[in-house]
Parts: sequence; C-alpha cells; structure tokens
Amino acid sequence: MSKLFDELKDIIGGAEEDVDKFYNKGNKAAGTRIRKAMQELKKVAQDLRTEVQDKKKDL
Repeated sequence: MSKLFDELKDIIGGAEEDVDKFYNKGNKAAGTRIRKAMQELKKVAQDLRTEVQDKKKDL
C-alpha cells in the first residue's frame, strides 16, 4: 500500500477530534486546525494522485 494513502488516513483521523470540537462544541480554534488539516490533505491527495498516474504508466 502507498505511504501517501496511509498519510491521508492519518490526517483524517487526526482531524476527527477537531471536527467534533468545532461542530458540536463551537470551538473556533478547532475550525482553524480543521482548515489547516484539509489544506495538508489536499496536498497529499494531489501527491498520491500523481503517484498513481505515474505507476499506471509503468504497468
């Protein structure tokens, strides 16, 4: 399995507590942390997409 895919799962898992704090408890700082995590998720997802495309070409 791809290291990048594992990283995506870790980012989502790490943001889960902040999502709860933001949506259920109204914690504004948690919202900032969610946005930061989603930006990192976007970057890693693009890297994974590129990795998959490159591997597809090699098959």
